[in-house]
Amino acid sequence: MKGLRFLIMGFTALLLCEEKALAQSNESFDLESFIEELFNIQDEDINYEDLYETLLSHYQNPLNLNTASIYELQSLYILSSTQIQNLQTYIEENGKLITLFELQVIEGFDYATIERLKLFVTVNAQDALLDERPLLQRILEERNNYLISRYERILNQKKGNRPKESPDDSRYAGSADKFYLRYRVSKPNDFSFGFTTEKDAGEKFHWDPKTKTYFTDFWSAHFMVENQGKWRKLIIGDYQLQFGQGLLFGAGFVVGKGSETVNAANRVTLGIKPYTSVLEGGFLRGAAASYELNKKLTSTVFLSHLNQDANIKTAGNTDEFEEYFSSVQLTGMHRTPSELSNKKQVAETVMGMNLNFRPNDRAEAGFTANSNHFSVPILRGNQPYNQFEFKGQSNFNLSLYGKYQWQHFFLFGESAISKSGGLGAVGGFTTSLAPRVQFAMVLRSYQQNFHSFRGTSFSEGSRNINEKGVFWGIKFTLNRKFFLTAYYDSFHFPWLRFGVDAPSSGNDYLLRLNYNPGSQIKLYAQIRRKVKDTNVSSETSNNNHVLPGIKNQYLLNLDYSSGASLSFKSRVQFSEYSLQNTKTNGYAFIQDAVYKNGDWTFSGRMALFDTEGGQNKQYAYERDVLYAFSIPAYSGRGIRNYLLVQYKAFRKMDLWARIAKTTYYDRDEIGTGLETINGNKRTEIKFQVRYKLH
Repeated sequence: MKGLRFLIMGFTALLLCEEKALAQSNESFDLESFIEELFNIQDEDINYEDLYETLLSHYQNPLNLNTASIYELQSLYILSSTQIQNLQTYIEENGKLITLFELQVIEGFDYATIERLKLFVTVNAQDALLDERPLLQRILEERNNYLISRYERILNQKKGNRPKESPDDSRYAGSADKFYLRYRVSKPNDFSFGFTTEKDAGEKFHWDPKTKTYFTDFWSAHFMVENQGKWRKLIIGDYQLQFGQGLLFGAGFVVGKGSETVNAANRVTLGIKPYTSVLEGGFLRGAAASYELNKKLTSTVFLSHLNQDANIKTAGNTDEFEEYFSSVQLTGMHRTPSELSNKKQVAETVMGMNLNFRPNDRAEAGFTANSNHFSVPILRGNQPYNQFEFKGQSNFNLSLYGKYQWQHFFLFGESAISKSGGLGAVGGFTTSLAPRVQFAMVLRSYQQNFHSFRGTSFSEGSRNINEKGVFWGIKFTLNRKFFLTAYYDSFHFPWLRFGVDAPSSGNDYLLRLNYNPGSQIKLYAQIRRKVKDTNVSSETSNNNHVLPGIKNQYLLNLDYSSGASLSFKSRVQFSEYSLQNTKTNGYAFIQDAVYKNGDWTFSGRMALFDTEGGQNKQYAYERDVLYAFSIPAYSGRGIRNYLLVQYKAFRKMDLWARIAKTTYYDRDEIGTGLETINGNKRTEIKFQVRYKLH
């Protein structure tokens, strides 16, 4: 081993030159495609923005492998717990890494892993030096300092933007234009400051304190500093929290079930995170702080007061409350009189604390307590499936979580209780069964009366309630060119759910074979099958039957690069859904091309699709402007194409322009209600400019 290390040292100068060249090419790296390839599931419109924010930050300020903690490395979702352990053992036995290419001699670091990892890490010893410049100077001179302005519009006129046909007609208050403005300056482990504002299509530009509208409809801002003496983090403004497995607070990107079947099983305790998205609910607004009580124990306290949208109802069919609301509305749309009347009608106050104990880099334990109070009580409908849902004004939660690395096993778990007495628990482990085989297992149990408003722990449903399940994931590297990922998940819902009038169950599995013969070709084939109970109308009675619906999905994807300037992606997607004696299907044929010429980048797509029913919608990631993610649902029968142009005007300015058009051959109008478009075509345009302030 030492002889090989000295040989590597002999080529250090050459390798460092190569790493420098790689760093200089960072600007052309397609991070969106990287994320889509790593977590592809083709099932729903996933918000990649938080993961993109994390990876882009490490991309511009790479993690130092010689000093990075296990939690920082896990947050990349690239390395398994065994690979991280092998890396730390190698550094302990041989000293700090000299070059990234030294990773090749560490057990478990295959070619594909190193190719992904090297984009976000470094071994530069200068990264460990303390930056003693004043905070204001560090902010002003930080290279990750930019302003983004974006404009979008649907060119086809919607019913909500047409003139009224009668005085009683409802129409949108504002124009069809959508505006987005974002400023951000940040450096990992040091500081973050930024604001985001957005006007949705149909909303009105105006200044009206009565409706809490200040020019644009939504504003979000934060200021955070890190590592100020014993203060680990201090934030004022909008933020999120991530503790344990996310059973009470789950911030950022939630991977869940996807083609990354092992590394995504465990959630990382990130603590306080700035909120930078434009989803107008579900985050925290106020202040939070983390303080290092000693080298092993950190305390976090948080306080939030957020006004959220809700439809306030008066007592008519209930004598429990004079006024109540059934749910928080997260669409963020304020276009019509009814939507405006629901704006910021409910104030939610959240407070709590967390204690996090890390005796070393391989163990963690924590405790979280929080309370939620609403200015107006929550009361859901009287349907049977709502019997165990939360009602009232106040809730509190307590949770315990822990992690421990023992040899090649990384164990994790979290248990929590809510005011109702309902329990929630999730736990599992990841391990390396062999040098080329990684394995993960996750068990969860969320009782039907467990209430956690911001929990995003591992689940089949959209919330951590009324669910039990077991997940197995495996990743097998056959050789340098082939690797296989797969999972199997079985789940059970002990109580009724919306659309299912009895306790129900199901299972879900995915199999994906990847073939990477070289840097020019990437090929993968993916099969997914989900069986899930649902209601079926009875022909002989008014009661519904609960029967299993079976969905099979097939995907074949080929990426081909003919050089540095031209690349192609070809994809075929097909699905079929069976329920009782009825079978429907859907497919999409997709062809992408990317051409780069100097400061110009052109991306385009042609997609043909034909689907039956809502269960066979085809989801396909599309390239978009920076910080915008497009994963539209191809539904019905038609053609969709888009063209994206990016131009680097000069060192500090980048420009984007995008046009996308969908033509349907099975309808004469698109959408419903005020969103209705006459005709069978829908065309979207988007323009964006990014200006780097340093």
